[in-house]
Amino acid sequence: MSTRRIIIAIVLALLAFLGIYTWNQRTGQWDWLAANTGLEVAGGVLRAVHGVGDSIGAVWKRYLALIDVQEENDRLRDEVARLHQELIASRESQAELERLRGLLRLEVPQGWSVVGARVLASRIGPNASLETLLLARGYLDGAAPGTAVAGREGLVGRVYKAGPGTSMVLLLSDVGSRVAVVAARSRVQGILAGGGAGNLMEMRFVKQNAPLEEGELLLTSGLDAAYPKGIPVARVRSVKAGPAPTLEVTAEPLVHFGALEEVLLYERPAGLFMPEAGDVYVRSPRDIVSEAPRYAAPAE
Repeated sequence: MSTRRIIIAIVLALLAFLGIYTWNQRTGQWDWLAANTGLEVAGGVLRAVHGVGDSIGAVWKRYLALIDVQEENDRLRDEVARLHQELIASRESQAELERLRGLLRLEVPQGWSVVGARVLASRIGPNASLETLLLARGYLDGAAPGTAVAGREGLVGRVYKAGPGTSMVLLLSDVGSRVAVVAARSRVQGILAGGGAGNLMEMRFVKQNAPLEEGELLLTSGLDAAYPKGIPVARVRSVKAGPAPTLEVTAEPLVHFGALEEVLLYERPAGLFMPEAGDVYVRSPRDIVSEAPRYAAPAE
C-alpha cells in the first residue's frame, strides 16, 4: 500500500472519529449503545459463570450425597451379614436343642448310666474300611470298648476301640456287627447282623413258624449283655421262607448314621455279666467277616 493511501485512510478515520464524537456529544446515543451492549455482554458472561457454578455445586452436593448413601449401604450390608450369621447360628442352636431333647427323652434302663458324646467324623483312620464313627470321648470319660451307643431314633452300635479322649464306634450296618434282638409285638428273638453300607440287615436264627411280620419293631433283648434291653434297633422289611428250619428276615436300621451329630453312651452297671473273650459281640469285626461258614441255626 502506498504512503498516500495510508495518509488518506488516517485522515478519514480521524474525520469519522471526530464526527462520531461530535454526534455523541450532542445526542449521547453512542454512550447509551456502548453501555447497554457492555451490560448485556457482562450479564451474559456472569449468567454463564453462575450457571456453571451452580452446576458444579449441584454435582458436588450429589457426590457428597452419594458418598453418604454408599457409606450407609456398606453399613447396612455389614449389618445384614451379621444378622444372617446370627440367624444361621440361632437355627443351628435350635436344631441342636431339638436333637438333645430327643436324646433326653430316651429311657435309661435301671442300673445303666448315660453320657453324651459329639460325633467328630465317620470312616476315618486305619478302620476306614469298617462302618464306624469317631466320637469326642474316650475310655477316660465313659467310652470304654464294648459300650453301647444310641441316637434318639435308636441303637447306633458299640464302642470298638477307645483312646484316652476319643473312641471308634462300630455301627450296626457293619458286616461285623451282631445284636441280640426281640420283636416288639410277637416277641420273636434272633441275632441281627449288619449287611454293610447301604444294605439291609439280616435277622438270623428265626424259626420257620415264628409269627414275625413285616413292619415289626426290633428291640435289643439284653440277652447278650452287650446292650441294655429295650432300645429300638430296626424295623422288619421282609419275611420269607428260607432253608428249613429258619426264615429269611431282613430289617432296616432306624438310625440314619450319616446324619448323627450327638449320641448317648450307655455305661454298663458295675458287676454286670460281660461277654466272654472271643464272643461274637467283642471279637474283631475282621475276624467275624473271615469266619466261614455262616452261623447255623441252634439245634431243636
